Amino acid sequence: MPNIIHRNAVRAILLTPAAEILLMRIRLEDRPPFWITPGGGREGDEDSRTTLVRELSEEVGLQTMEVGPRLWLRRHTFSVGPKRYCQTEEFYAVHVDRFDPVISDAVEARVLDSFRWWALTDLRTLSESVAPASLVEIVETYLRDGPPAGPLTIEVTED
Repeated sequence: MPNIIHRNAVRAILLTPAAEILLMRIRLEDRPPFWITPGGGREGDEDSRTTLVRELSEEVGLQTMEVGPRLWLRRHTFSVGPKRYCQTEEFYAVHVDRFDPVISDAVEARVLDSFRWWALTDLRTLSESVAPASLVEIVETYLRDGPPAGPLTIEVTED
């Protein structure tokens, strides 16, 4: 059993006025392609918002944004090649107008297959994996009820 690398990450649910969500299709050698929200690991003593602003600049080219409420927490254990990770993720709403994403992070660019703006109805019928799996429900609840009022439960997943 390999050593587990623990990391904290912050992800954005980029949401347009038409309720479209920007996702990144990732292709790794040892697993089928999957879709994720933009974001990534904290560096040094960054807080969540600083991490998110940096990651969105690197991964989608977004330079200015208003980070909205935290909507979801997830602890995801997964492998990339021989490395095993246990990643605690925070998901924040970020309201944006639709834009053409551009990646500048060379490491991420090697695994990025494509970007796509998704309507919630289209995400429901997607046959490939989406992370988090409950993304449609998270967004529908947020749009219907507003941000979560109390403490968030952590969704625990493992690949």
